[in-house]
Amino acid sequence: MKNNNKIILNSTSRNGENVGEAHKAWLRYPPLDPNQAKEYASWCGEIVVIASEPSPMIANACEELVNGIGSMLGTTPRVGGSGNLPRYLRIAAGDLAELQGAVETAELEELGEEGYVLKTVREPGRAYIAIAGRTDRGAFYGAFHFLRLMQSGHSLDDLRVIERPAAKLRMINQWDNMDGSIERGYAGRSIFYRKGKFVTDRKRIRDYARMMAAVGLNAITINNVNVHETETNLITPELLPSVAAMADIFRDYGVRLYLSVNFASPISCGGLTTADPLDPEVRRFWADRVADVYRHVPDFGGFLVKADSEFRPGPFTYGRDHADGANMLAEALRPYGGILIWRCFVYDCLQDWRDRKTDRARAAYDHFRPLDGKFADNVILQIKNGPIDFQIREPTSPLFGGMQHTNQVLELQITQEYTGQQKHLCFLVPQWKEILDFDTYARGEGSTVSKAATGELFGRQLGGIAAVSNIGDDLNWTGHLLAQANYYGYGRLAWRPELTAEEIADEWARITFGHDPVVVTTIRRMLLDSWNIYENYTSPLGVGWMVNPGHHYGPNVDGYEYSKWGTYHYADCHGIGVDRTVKTGTGYTGQYHDKVAARFDAIESCPDELLLFFHHVPYTHLLKSGKTVIQHIYDTHFEGAEQADTQVDAWRGLQGRIDSDRYASVLDRLQEQSMHAKEWRDVVNTYFLRKSGIADEQGRTIY
Repeated sequence: MKNNNKIILNSTSRNGENVGEAHKAWLRYPPLDPNQAKEYASWCGEIVVIASEPSPMIANACEELVNGIGSMLGTTPRVGGSGNLPRYLRIAAGDLAELQGAVETAELEELGEEGYVLKTVREPGRAYIAIAGRTDRGAFYGAFHFLRLMQSGHSLDDLRVIERPAAKLRMINQWDNMDGSIERGYAGRSIFYRKGKFVTDRKRIRDYARMMAAVGLNAITINNVNVHETETNLITPELLPSVAAMADIFRDYGVRLYLSVNFASPISCGGLTTADPLDPEVRRFWADRVADVYRHVPDFGGFLVKADSEFRPGPFTYGRDHADGANMLAEALRPYGGILIWRCFVYDCLQDWRDRKTDRARAAYDHFRPLDGKFADNVILQIKNGPIDFQIREPTSPLFGGMQHTNQVLELQITQEYTGQQKHLCFLVPQWKEILDFDTYARGEGSTVSKAATGELFGRQLGGIAAVSNIGDDLNWTGHLLAQANYYGYGRLAWRPELTAEEIADEWARITFGHDPVVVTTIRRMLLDSWNIYENYTSPLGVGWMVNPGHHYGPNVDGYEYSKWGTYHYADCHGIGVDRTVKTGTGYTGQYHDKVAARFDAIESCPDELLLFFHHVPYTHLLKSGKTVIQHIYDTHFEGAEQADTQVDAWRGLQGRIDSDRYASVLDRLQEQSMHAKEWRDVVNTYFLRKSGIADEQGRTIY
């Protein structure tokens, strides 16, 4: 089976650039230990292909197996054999006839469109490992899982793996602009665009599609949700051929292409004087544009829209609501099976800081909860994980328990906008696990965000998880090499939300750095500690923010406190925190279901890590730890700075165990983080010493 899109796995890319180990990310396939390689080699001499009809994804699956196995074992399997060897691999896609022996009827139904089986099948005189799915897409994902097992050192002698993704939509949002910049991008420039045009050399885009497929991601928007003038034209005849070329690349790896669109496109590129969603001419404009998109990209996924938010146009301009706007676009997409994803990040960004009643945290629920059930079936609401904006710590959005009659997608942020911007190590999987496992109690105990987002909880057909990408054209994709773990971890959680942070950290460390137990143990510990470390030296007890306005890097306690964007800590000489209780505050806690609302509303039961998000308290308030709030602030900031130093020391202990380029790259980032953590410590502690007038019990230096 021949595939013209040859994948090269050595250290030289297709354009001759010496990409090194970091560029390969989780697809390095380094040589295995000789004993391990010998065991695997007995299974991997031949690949038998059984499929209803050949497809690019089956071809790519075979090629991935050939190259991956060849790189790890030093011997290349033969594709297209008859299965006469005592042991072999069998990749199959189709109905029960094609999968006979590997999959039983009940298992076949369980697989769905993207699931797969990995099974060791023994027959008289021979045995094979089946990599099988009902569809070529399922078999394709199964091939990557099989290679992941080899990379991780698992035995192949008695495989029995049956998997299907929990989330139907597993999406990446690229915030790339056509000038080549990336909004909130910390790893170089866009891999898609330069100077208002698509790049002509698309080899790296194909590498990226392959990386997405390897972690089970199946959808991508290739432009920023803040759609600027040039990107507005992506839906016009001028740029659609280039969009189609992108779709062609991603399609071969099971990834469907979407576009972010400008709600005001009828004005910007349609010659109309209005974008009113109820205007017949506006509806006709969108119907015509959508028809043209599907002529170029028959399997186009749909549109992502940010409207009436942070100065983006939307239906509010015309006295319409979000359902009016979303349903108009959904109507245009419906004949082609397209979906409309509508972001819920909507709030008043022109607030008066003197106003103690307006609460940015309330905004999404207040806007969208009254519209529950009014959205078309092919509309999905994209809901940020928390009510504010991707902070290091904030509660889970109450919309996940509140929107019971509307499709929804959980939105995460892989790019580290408020978590160190990929200059600091901050492994976000533990944070995401807390969000996914959060119980909304919408249908009683066990009504987790994971079940709400995937559609399981409310019996919805569409749902899933989306995340803002952290990749750019830096050689290692993510700027900080260890930030690759966040992208990898997101993909694995989108497929299997029940995976633990420990499992993902261990898996990524082994796949990326090999099986040296010192290396694996050290990196796993560094990753798992890093979220808590970053929180320690930045914003305490659920406050968030405290960053420099605009670029959001570095400490500035009052940076947003008197701005139009909202007010976040209300610190004065007496205390700190925002009263969001029902009785005396903004009433935000009342947006949750009763059991959750009661826990957050009462200061006695509110978790300490979110205390200042929900309550305004004196600096002398005693936490459940027994410390006062002010002493907690001092202690955690000193501790966090010390912990950042220990991360540097831990990494230094790996010198000589990791190739010099990757070692030096990470060391440089960790040293910068260590210095910056001290700046955070001193700025935050000094602010609160001067504000409260209460000295540190331990008498440490605070300026």
